[in-house]
Amino acid sequence: MDSPDLKAPQHYINRELSFLEFNHRVLEQAFDEAVPLLERLNFLCISCSNLDEFFEIRVAGLKQLQELGGGQLAADGLSIAEQLSSIHDRATRLVDDQYRCLNELLLPALAAEGVPLLEPPDWSPEASAWLEQYFEREVEPVLSPLGLDPARPFPRIQNKSLNFIVRLEGKDAFDRDSELAIVQAPRSLPRVVPLPGAGTSRGCVLLSTIVQAFVHKLFSGITVIGCYQFRLTRNSDLFVDEEEIDDLRRALEGELAQRRYGSAVRLETSSDCPGDMVRFLQAQFASAFLDTYPVNGPVNLNRLSAVYDLIQRPDLKYPIFTPGMPKRLTGSADIFAAIRQKDLLLHHPYQSFAPVMDFLRQSAADPQVLAIKQTLYRAGHDSPLVDALVSAAQAGKDVTVIVELRARFDEEANIELSNRLQEAGAHVMYGVVGYKTHAKLLLVVRREAEGIRRYCHLGTGNYHPRSARQYTDYGLFTCDVDIGHDVHELFLQLTSLTQTPKLKRLTQSPFGMHEMILGKLAREAEHARAGRPARVIAKMNALVDGQAIEALYRASRAGVRIELIVRGVCALRPGIPGVSENISVRSIVGRFLEHSRVFYFENGGESELYCASADWMERNFFRRVEVAFPIRRPHHVERILRDLDLCLSDNCQAWRLGADGQYERIARGEARALSAQAELLATYAAGPAAIG
Repeated sequence: MDSPDLKAPQHYINRELSFLEFNHRVLEQAFDEAVPLLERLNFLCISCSNLDEFFEIRVAGLKQLQELGGGQLAADGLSIAEQLSSIHDRATRLVDDQYRCLNELLLPALAAEGVPLLEPPDWSPEASAWLEQYFEREVEPVLSPLGLDPARPFPRIQNKSLNFIVRLEGKDAFDRDSELAIVQAPRSLPRVVPLPGAGTSRGCVLLSTIVQAFVHKLFSGITVIGCYQFRLTRNSDLFVDEEEIDDLRRALEGELAQRRYGSAVRLETSSDCPGDMVRFLQAQFASAFLDTYPVNGPVNLNRLSAVYDLIQRPDLKYPIFTPGMPKRLTGSADIFAAIRQKDLLLHHPYQSFAPVMDFLRQSAADPQVLAIKQTLYRAGHDSPLVDALVSAAQAGKDVTVIVELRARFDEEANIELSNRLQEAGAHVMYGVVGYKTHAKLLLVVRREAEGIRRYCHLGTGNYHPRSARQYTDYGLFTCDVDIGHDVHELFLQLTSLTQTPKLKRLTQSPFGMHEMILGKLAREAEHARAGRPARVIAKMNALVDGQAIEALYRASRAGVRIELIVRGVCALRPGIPGVSENISVRSIVGRFLEHSRVFYFENGGESELYCASADWMERNFFRRVEVAFPIRRPHHVERILRDLDLCLSDNCQAWRLGADGQYERIARGEARALSAQAELLATYAAGPAAIG
């Protein structure tokens, strides 16, 4: 029988459409009545935020290629125009579902719980009077209504800002007809305003509702006929030609100022906005490729996330949990001694991120510590880890930090922390020209009685304490000599002009990780053909790389059992006879964002397990500095395999990808309800005696 063409378009799922399917799975959490009510609202907001970024980056990039006349086809054979058309159709359905969820389910449920989002017909006389005073006191002073005529052109509209187009009737102060005006809401104004009152149940009003109710106060002597919300999404990708600049930080600072005014890619309007006004808005943004989405409610549902913080109702949120702590670290102040005893593996958020912060703080204060080196991709504002690095630098230790300035949407925060570190005396570098530094590495060099010892932390997630309570990730503490050597060599590569290092334990991108993955998949195929045990379990955020997918197809054809846990985008199409019938793909969407990358190869009975910072995407393999590290301690291997088995057994929050490219929620049937995340919470957060 002839071998199938593994590159054939019908064997692949479009990357962009796969993302929209992932965002649908996120939105489904908002529909799920088993999820606490305010958490459902939060999932709705997350789905809207995800869609914003999708338009700002992915759709904007496609439209830019279309304008430039690009003719390349996606892996599934779709042209750019076909992709954009399909995206619009799928995104339209998604937006409709978002507002259906809000209007038909969440708003009535919130009102039933005593925390309504009130519209003017629902305002009591007391609430109406208070809101009018609030408008006059807090809102009106910062609004600047802009009439539109030849002397007053259409204003520049910032990316994702809240705006109103107002239709007027009458004469203005200059005795000219004044038909339209624009009102821009400054970002300094809160988008959700709680009504005064005591207790945990209180109503809220959206800023957009307040402005629309009292907008007439901005136009003395002129009748307001209508006031309609709109919002513009712009291309927010930054471009910096690193070969043509002298200072990456200064170049990015300049680009950030322009991000708010990139080319227009999406226009959202309230569904009651008249057609002629919608067409007028479209004309102002001078884009032949502008997508328009009428919405049945307030634009930018992501701003409703403020309700979650305003309403102190623990009964409407996930139960608070206390992360567990490894036995060796409870009651022990010496984290170095604990690491010398044997490697430590942490699983966040089920286990605390505090040991990572304690490791840095102890290193900063320990007179025996000579040097600290760390990569920072996303650390956030006011990071305690940066505080510790500053303290170490001020204490005279040699501190080197690789700050990735181009971490998308964290550029400004990373510029600020790099300035702060430099002012404290740390050496701050920005990685290798042309490659983002995405590896998660921390190295502490310490002088001890036996000589110099290197202590390392390697992770699958960012050094971000808040993310560590929301994202699932693994982190390994070790003072293994070979790993210490490798991490040292990697930092030399990142800070100097050294050649590509020869690594003993670690594997890095862009040198070697892609080849390693392809080689190990090919090895599994050989084991299967020889009748030896052959199995692959791979957990990641995204699977897009064409060569990796082909290698998975070849391994499947050889008889390798392949189980993929891919949270987000997956371009592989499982279950195709003769191609991928031995491959299963599932996605888990729940309380925590599944972020860890884990790769298991059965290897004929001599299994290997790796954790990594990289997904299986071209950018991670070829355009980023990434690191994969082996898990060698048997107890740790068993732990991670148990974790993976829970993910593969989940029947509460798991979705299965079919050969048709559609996801179906895995049916529980008669089986016991099993949520991997709930099981892991119960296991890891049970206390120090549970997991060592």
